[in-house]
Amino acid sequence: MSLPTSSSTALPGSPFVAYQNGQLMIEQVALRDLAGQHGTPLFVYSQAAILAALAAYQRGLAGRKSLICYAMKANSSLAILKLLADAGCGFDIVSGGELERALAVGADPARIIFSGVGKTRQEMRQALQTGVGCFNVESLPELDVLDAVARECGKVAPISIRVNPNVDAKTHPYISTGLKGNKFGIAHEDALAAYQRAAALPGLKVVGIDCHIGSQITEEAPYLEAMERILDLVTSIEKTGIPIHHIDFGGGLGINYNGDTPPAADALWARLLARLDARGFGDRTVMIEPGRSLVGNAGICITEVQYLKPGEQKNFCIVDAAMNDLPRPALYEAFHQIVPLQPRDAAATTYDVVGPVCESGDWLGRDRPLGVQPGDLLAVLSAGAYSMSMSSNYNTRPRAAEVMVNGAEARVIRARERVQDLWQLESA
Repeated sequence: MSLPTSSSTALPGSPFVAYQNGQLMIEQVALRDLAGQHGTPLFVYSQAAILAALAAYQRGLAGRKSLICYAMKANSSLAILKLLADAGCGFDIVSGGELERALAVGADPARIIFSGVGKTRQEMRQALQTGVGCFNVESLPELDVLDAVARECGKVAPISIRVNPNVDAKTHPYISTGLKGNKFGIAHEDALAAYQRAAALPGLKVVGIDCHIGSQITEEAPYLEAMERILDLVTSIEKTGIPIHHIDFGGGLGINYNGDTPPAADALWARLLARLDARGFGDRTVMIEPGRSLVGNAGICITEVQYLKPGEQKNFCIVDAAMNDLPRPALYEAFHQIVPLQPRDAAATTYDVVGPVCESGDWLGRDRPLGVQPGDLLAVLSAGAYSMSMSSNYNTRPRAAEVMVNGAEARVIRARERVQDLWQLESA
């Protein structure tokens, strides 16, 4: 991509990240200044970008009985959770640890839904005592265990069943969740019997139905297909005398990593709700679980060029961020734009941008044209989701610091780990 050296030009993904007079800015803050103050690698988030993404969903659902539950696995940093809770979000959790994080920022337990295929008995007890709003149950054995745990606790667990509609989300196979070969949910053709079983268990109360078909979805058609199948199922379930109070359509809406063109959240939901009305279900509470689409384009990872290593087949730009900081490329061969914080007036060379971790899979970008020198700073864009939340200490590397920007103000929301922090729970 051609990079401007003057005026103001937004980059793909977020209007809150732009070059201004040759400097890459996030809102009103120069990223170079943040790197100088806090070191690299460094994650930086735009508060305005997060709230703007949420506002699109809120517009799409305006006037409806609805609950937006942020899928916090995308990024569970406390400051982001607090920002979204204050803006009216509930939370979609997948572990007892995520439950504790949500409660730590003052989340209302009744606005939390507990998903995931492997809930332990202890996690179930924890969630029941806390009073979460709903368990999304993903298998018949889980129904039986949750019923037993609820009765032991003297509680009745509110549940929905996650239905696997066998819809192709047309995304990477590792983040597809709605096909028969995926581990998630109960098969569409088995769901009616599962609901009848759940309704007969004294420790459970059926309150809804859930469906989630995958992540980084950039087309409207899979959502519409999944909705039709779920509404057909709701009709069948209610004919047996089991009322469905809420319909949870999951999340999965994609973001712009590399010229991707997912539908805007407000436009998508206008069309989905029109179909809901046409089918006679407009009075139901609608629940959704967006994650990546709220935070993905709001985040940047800043990294410093360490060495330029020419080779016969490949040229390598070796930086100080690595697969432990930003694992998506290594896991999914995912694409992130990589751009300089201050573009040079120099000819570009094609590099693989790689980190210092001792793995051939440690790469952030392949075949990128960059005019850089050691000491230059690069921004890995669209790094707000599934980066810090999936980071690790592989190679005994401390995790990066995180900064939240609000207009012209920036504050540290996670301090950089120290090496000695990494063995505090160990003994020699």
